Amino acid sequence: MCGIVGYIGHRDAYPIVLNGLKRLEYRGYDSAGIAIYDGKDLKFSKTKGKVADLEAKLEKDISTTGTIAIGHTRWATHGVPNDVNSHPHFSNSGDLVIIHNGIIENYQPLKQELQNRGFTFQSDTDTEVLVNLIEDVKNKEKVKLGKAVQIALNQTIGAYAIAVFDRRKPNEIVVARLGSPLAIGVGENEFFIASDASPFIEFTKEAIYLEDGEMAVVRTHKDMKIRKIHDDSLVDPYVQELQMNLEQIEKGGYDHFMLKEIYEQPQAIRDTFRGRMLVDQGLIKMAGIDDHIDKFLNARRIIIVACGTSWHAGLVAEYIFEDLARIPVEVEYASEFRYRNPVIDKDDVLIAISQSGETADTMAAIKMAKEKGAFVFGVCNVVGSSISRETHAGAYTHAGPEIGVASTKAFTTQITVLTLIALQLAKKKGKISTSDFHRYLQELENIPDKVAEALKSNDHIEKIAAIYKDAPNCLYLGRGFNFPVALEGALKLKEISYIHAEGYPAAEMKHGPIALIDEQMPVVVIATRKGHYEKVVSNIQEIKSRSGKIIGIVTEGDVDVRELADHVIEVPHTIEFMTPLLTTIPLQLLSYHIAVMLGKNVDQPRNLAKSVTVE
Repeated sequence: MCGIVGYIGHRDAYPIVLNGLKRLEYRGYDSAGIAIYDGKDLKFSKTKGKVADLEAKLEKDISTTGTIAIGHTRWATHGVPNDVNSHPHFSNSGDLVIIHNGIIENYQPLKQELQNRGFTFQSDTDTEVLVNLIEDVKNKEKVKLGKAVQIALNQTIGAYAIAVFDRRKPNEIVVARLGSPLAIGVGENEFFIASDASPFIEFTKEAIYLEDGEMAVVRTHKDMKIRKIHDDSLVDPYVQELQMNLEQIEKGGYDHFMLKEIYEQPQAIRDTFRGRMLVDQGLIKMAGIDDHIDKFLNARRIIIVACGTSWHAGLVAEYIFEDLARIPVEVEYASEFRYRNPVIDKDDVLIAISQSGETADTMAAIKMAKEKGAFVFGVCNVVGSSISRETHAGAYTHAGPEIGVASTKAFTTQITVLTLIALQLAKKKGKISTSDFHRYLQELENIPDKVAEALKSNDHIEKIAAIYKDAPNCLYLGRGFNFPVALEGALKLKEISYIHAEGYPAAEMKHGPIALIDEQMPVVVIATRKGHYEKVVSNIQEIKSRSGKIIGIVTEGDVDVRELADHVIEVPHTIEFMTPLLTTIPLQLLSYHIAVMLGKNVDQPRNLAKSVTVE
């Protein structure tokens, strides 16, 4: 949530920061602002609304010249979305300006203490408290900005990524992080600051990702200093070479990032297993598993923690792990796991799944599991993210940047990684034969082409979407491996169209949801030929007898469901445990087209954020 962008160097800072904010719009936000220093004056503009609203307002309000600037997109936590609560925020003197992602949990007692000392506040935010705390420390202790930031942060409780500028010392920006990501792009006598590398990818390929509890002073013509916040110890910066390119984060001719990412899934899945699955040799090679194979083979159970779409991928993995590898699996909401005093011991393996690798609840679950002695394995998409650094081992999905807030290729690539792990463990444990193992590898290699085939139903799905776009509710049903896909399909519709939708195991329909079914209720039923097909057909008959409108997701060539359903969408035949990689495709497209027809902001649905870095 929220986005930070900053620049200090020799270029015109405004276009860099403004374009950077546009690149970070996927993170979710409700207001935006920029502060610019032109060598004499510190100018700013901020507003509720989108970056486009800021751009229109800012260029009327102030001159945009200057080689130092910081910008922010805010997702409201403390205080409603409005111009005053938007970032940046200034100290009482007007000398210090700050942008901040995260939450300062003890801001209220800090605010009260500052008010007792004569400070006043214009906004309802915790951020304004922090910048005034820094100013108070700076004045009382008579220290430089960097030291004042360090002392102030040691008095705060919560999560943050911050950038602070002092107009009285206008050659540096102080940045720090705890629980919220922050990257520093390193150029020739210039630095870029951002929540991720996308805002500066065209300017430099070198980046430093601050670790939790670190701060840095970035300044031109001087070496950057990184220190630990709690003890002031120096840290040797680790400069990474960025792998993404500008082309990857542009729409590439598609109307929306979400549609682009749906269509990228064949290649994304292929990239996920490339180099790991050697079909000709009958091997799966994953360093994160191979180097710790005993941990997995001797595991008493596997605990999967995740949120949202990643949680649904974890549910699919539960079915696959237990079916193939015969290892007990529990799938937990990360947001609940940390608060219910879970039983964890050293014989457990915890798999944490997150697209961004920054999800706060999942990070907290990881830390808890490590404290209890469990082995922790991460599955995420973003190289250098917090989860990739916090876990004992892990695997990247290699999906490439996912800009649309509603995850699509993240889901299928997460399932792909988890399938590879399950197959590898099943083979090592002797739970599947060599011939079946080879057959499964060959079929997984075919999945990208079959996903491409499923995407050919797009025009047909668009016509179905036009029929049901005004439905107020929708029910999604699936069984076995496809029950989690029903949950994911319902989530996609809710996220981007704002239509109420629920996913259920098909057999549970008669235990309550059947009461909802009438001629106004569209019911999406995943009814592939593999698995509990006959049972699902019986469920469809129950819906039909109550005049429900049935959209069937079926295996190509299906006859039985076609006779009962109002509409059918075909997917290619595959092995049962791989069907989720195909059945999710039409559900993504259906949600997308309904949302577009309703005029919704598909890439940036209201109230949502791509990277949820606060609880």
